[in-house]
Amino acid sequence: MDELTTTHWALLALGSFIMGMSKGGLPGAGNLTVAIFVLVMEDALGPIGVPLSVGLLLPVLISADFTATIVYRRHADWGYILRLLPCFLIGTLLGWWVFDFFQGGQERVGLLKILIGVILLSMTVLHFGIKYRKAQKSKGSTPERSSTARPKGSIGLGVLFGLVGGVATMLANAAGPIAQLYLLVMRLPKYAFIGTSAWLFLIVNICKVPLMVDLQIITLESSKVSAWMFIPAMIGAATAPYVVKHLNQKLFENLLWFFIVLAGLRMLV
Repeated sequence: MDELTTTHWALLALGSFIMGMSKGGLPGAGNLTVAIFVLVMEDALGPIGVPLSVGLLLPVLISADFTATIVYRRHADWGYILRLLPCFLIGTLLGWWVFDFFQGGQERVGLLKILIGVILLSMTVLHFGIKYRKAQKSKGSTPERSSTARPKGSIGLGVLFGLVGGVATMLANAAGPIAQLYLLVMRLPKYAFIGTSAWLFLIVNICKVPLMVDLQIITLESSKVSAWMFIPAMIGAATAPYVVKHLNQKLFENLLWFFIVLAGLRMLV
């Protein structure tokens, strides 16, 4: 891509590093990367750069996911992964069809992103409403939840979040907040949360590759650019755990919800 300037390359590298930090344990930071890639590619190639940015980012996500699964390999909760994965894959196939349909109609894509943002913000309000009611009934803090405990309704939520997340990840690589919202409602401990999310998205993102090749938003030329972004992404994912170690569970969750709200609002505009 000869249209990319030095400034464009620097911004893509910064975005890749931030995405790595997000995959390595800094919640929600990857939402900024999605915006950076879209704006850079649009500036370099015009409107056609917007869908191409989705394909350009995918290999970077996979490299960051791979690094995060190595770092948190002992902390994944496969019960939740297997609960979310089938619906995520179905949603991804639906997103593949929708992406192809909407490639010539950006207004419709905008409407879908607004819908996803509304769902995110609605679930956030619901979560804090439930949390407030529980706080009125009990005193003191609740100990960290065991990974073997399953909240009521978690299967139904898994289907809903998996389908919506699959569509969102195919259209804009924007399913992180949706999966995070589900796992947070399930009250996973900090490291189980990160490891579960990393493994889930590594599998889903690998499955997206042939679909994006079919849509022609991953090409040989874009792959060459993505390959250079592996380095900052993997550095970000590898260094993030040193920051996570200094975060307590309450601060971790508050930070996560803050970025989820930001992501939801970003989808509305």
